[in-house]
Amino acid sequence: MSLEDIRNERLKKLELLKERGIDPFPAESHRTHSIADALRDFESLSADKKKVTVAGRVMALREHGALAFADLDDGSTPVGIARLQMYFKKDEMDPALFDLFLATADTGDFVEFTGVLLVTKRGAKSVQVESWRMLAKSLLPLPDSWYGLEDKELRLRARHLDMVLNPEIREMFMRKARFWNAIREFLTEKGYLEVETPAIETTPGGADARPFVTHHNALDIEAYLRISAGELWQKRLLVAGFPKVFEIGRIFRNEGISNEHLQDYTQCEFYEAYSDYTKGMSMIRDLYQHVAKKVYGKMQFSIRGHEVDLEAEWKTLHFGETIKEHFGIDPVACTEEEAIAAAKKAKVDLGKEPNKARAIDHLWKSIRKGIAGPAFLVGVPVFLEPLAKRVPGKPDEVERFQVILAGSEIGKGFSELNNPLDQRERFLDQEKMREAGDDEAQRLDEEYIKAMEHGMPPAFGFGVSERLFAFLEDKSAHETQLFPLLRPKS
Repeated sequence: MSLEDIRNERLKKLELLKERGIDPFPAESHRTHSIADALRDFESLSADKKKVTVAGRVMALREHGALAFADLDDGSTPVGIARLQMYFKKDEMDPALFDLFLATADTGDFVEFTGVLLVTKRGAKSVQVESWRMLAKSLLPLPDSWYGLEDKELRLRARHLDMVLNPEIREMFMRKARFWNAIREFLTEKGYLEVETPAIETTPGGADARPFVTHHNALDIEAYLRISAGELWQKRLLVAGFPKVFEIGRIFRNEGISNEHLQDYTQCEFYEAYSDYTKGMSMIRDLYQHVAKKVYGKMQFSIRGHEVDLEAEWKTLHFGETIKEHFGIDPVACTEEEAIAAAKKAKVDLGKEPNKARAIDHLWKSIRKGIAGPAFLVGVPVFLEPLAKRVPGKPDEVERFQVILAGSEIGKGFSELNNPLDQRERFLDQEKMREAGDDEAQRLDEEYIKAMEHGMPPAFGFGVSERLFAFLEDKSAHETQLFPLLRPKS
């Protein structure tokens, strides 16, 4: 049967329910037990012959003359736990209800069943049904091979169906919730205050990224969706006297799509006054280990061909020394022409408007792919980081580290720049890069500099996105989002 034929048949069943005075989409349910509760307390409930009412989606139907069976799922049981079976015996219930169920029910329907718990002759834990109510009549069937769910893109487009048929996907998103809860728990226990900062800004800042542009009708101004989880706003809170703040929120970057990169995703950023990036390294190691233990109960992961042990030594790599070792140039002392020539020789993509900063950054990224980690990258040139303090005695480097896992950068922290004069100069350098065609360079934010001029304490700041979760799952970024953005089908 075609989908249209199946839908028409189900519409007829819906009309039959209406003719019998039954609302196929009632507002209320009389459920007394989830399936998980019924299975947990099965022995006592069945011994007492106590009636229960369960509800859920019918996943399978079987008819054997005067007997019928239905498998029910309400999402309350974890992967690997059997669904509860509904057991119909026509001569032990209202025969009209028995016949109506077989005449109108389909897989995919949400139905409520009332009866007593028992174990069938074949050993299946079941509800012997005395009565039932339709809660939501489905008009389209659950997908089978006809739907093509072996195609990854189709699965992402029909995520609601993917999770019905593949409960392990549902489990993954339950882990994702625990992932963010673990980070929140870690920070709140250390005295950080959770805050919310603007998602619409007049000057996007806190990252090298191309923003989404929108128009604010009420104010009649051009505005931007934020590209960081409130970095510059959170540092204003340090100016305001808050010692420890964090935000877990959505950010938006109008840039390329890859297995690691999304345009709309969740990020955590936090800032601590009177701390610095050296103190921050040990804290971040503890954070990642806390998340791994809480969410996965282990420290060893296989990620994109790399074996990563979060309990192993976290080595420290120096940016400049690593570039010299691989490409024979000093990323600080070299000229722009030398940097671009080295990048071209290494066959890395420099974009339409190549410059020294982008060439050096792409050279590093070509090295990074082979590093399993965990490791900290330090010694980054100041021209790659406009928001971090300079290293004392090494004014061309900044106090920044990045966490390297499985060939990628999974988190970044630094000693926050709190000198407004230095900050202005670096923003102006970024503006020159923008004028030369680099649309990911950062913008001059006068309001932020003015706030800093009132005095900002030394501080440590760090940011990590949901990319960490995708890596721990060893999946692409899109696969670990509930409903990833895809090009609409016409």
